[in-house]
Amino acid sequence: MSPSPERSRCGGARAPARGGWWRLAVLLVSVSSLPAVTALVEGLYCGTEVCYDVLGVTREASKAEIARAYRQLARRYHPDRYRPEEPGDEESADKFLLIATAYETLKDEDTRRDYDYMLDHPEEYYQHYYAYYRRRLAPKVDVRIVILVTICAISIVQYYSWFNSYNKAINYLVTVPKYRIQATEIAKQQGLLNRMKEKGKNRRSKEEIREQEEEVIRDIIKNKIDIKGGYKKPKVWDILLCQMVLFPYYLTLYVAWYMSWVYRFTVCREEYGDEEKLYIIRRNMKMSQSQFDDLDEDTKQTFLEKRIWIKENYEVYRKEREEEMKLKMATDSKMKQYRRWMKNKGPGRLTFADD
Repeated sequence: MSPSPERSRCGGARAPARGGWWRLAVLLVSVSSLPAVTALVEGLYCGTEVCYDVLGVTREASKAEIARAYRQLARRYHPDRYRPEEPGDEESADKFLLIATAYETLKDEDTRRDYDYMLDHPEEYYQHYYAYYRRRLAPKVDVRIVILVTICAISIVQYYSWFNSYNKAINYLVTVPKYRIQATEIAKQQGLLNRMKEKGKNRRSKEEIREQEEEVIRDIIKNKIDIKGGYKKPKVWDILLCQMVLFPYYLTLYVAWYMSWVYRFTVCREEYGDEEKLYIIRRNMKMSQSQFDDLDEDTKQTFLEKRIWIKENYEVYRKEREEEMKLKMATDSKMKQYRRWMKNKGPGRLTFADD
C-alpha cells in the first residue's frame, strides 16, 4: 500500500498545502500596506506638519525658546522681506502662515497640552476635533466680564430712567398752585426771595430774578415733598447692580427674621405686636411694602381697630369694601356719565355719520 500524501515518509506532522505560504504572505503584505494611525490631520493645528518641527524646536522647549524661534523664522519668511532663492519659489505667504499657526498653538499652555495629547494619542480622532474647535470657537473675552458689563449698563439706564421720571414729577408739581404757594411762603419766611432784590451794582434784571425765584421754589418743593411710587427720588442702592451685590445680605436678614418669627409666634406662642399685625394685614391685602407705606396713619389705625390681621375679619372687611365700591359706582354722577357714554358711544356700538 502506498503511503498517504498527507504524511511524510518518516511519519512526521502534516505538511502545509502548496498555496498556504502564498496566502500568508499576501496577508502580511496587506497588513503592512495599511495606513498608520496618525493624528496629523489637515485642518487641525498645523495640518500634516508637526508644529514643533515647523519652528525647529523640541517638545521639551520652553516658551522663551519657542518665542525666539518664531521671531527668527518670522523675520526670515515674512512676505514683505522674503526673497525666494529660485525663480517661482513664491510660497512665503503659506510658510509664514504655517509658522504663525505653529506659534499660536505652542505659546498657549492649554492649547499646547491638547496638541501634545493629540500627538501621544493619535487614535482619538473625535476628541481631538472637539478640543480644537472648542478652543477655537470659544469667546476670547471672559463671560464673567461680559455679564458684569451688561449688568452695569442696565443699572445706568435704570438709574437714568428713574431720575428722568423724578424730574418730570418735580416739573409738574412746580406748576401746581397748591404746592407753589406753599413753597413761596416757605421761601419768604426763610428770606430767600428778599435776597434777590438787591440794589446798586448788584442789581439784577427782572428775568434773572424770575429765573432765580423759580429755582428757589423748585428746590423747596424738591426737598419738602415726599414722592412715592414710580416717580420717587431714585436711590443708588435700588439699581440692579447694588441689589445683586447686597442680595446675600438681604437673604441673611430674611432667614434670620423668618427663624425669629417661627420661634416667637409658632413655638413660644407670643402675641403679635402692632408691627407684626400690620405685616400680616399687608400680606392679606397683597400690597407691596412701598404701597402700604403710602397709606396714611389713620388708615393703618383703622385696620388695627378692625383686627383684619385675622383672616376671617379680613374677608368680612373685603366684602364690605366691595359693596361700598358698588354703591359708589351706582350713585356717583361721573360713573353714571361714564356708563352712559359706554352705552351710547363706547365699544360694541356701531355709529354712522349723518352725512
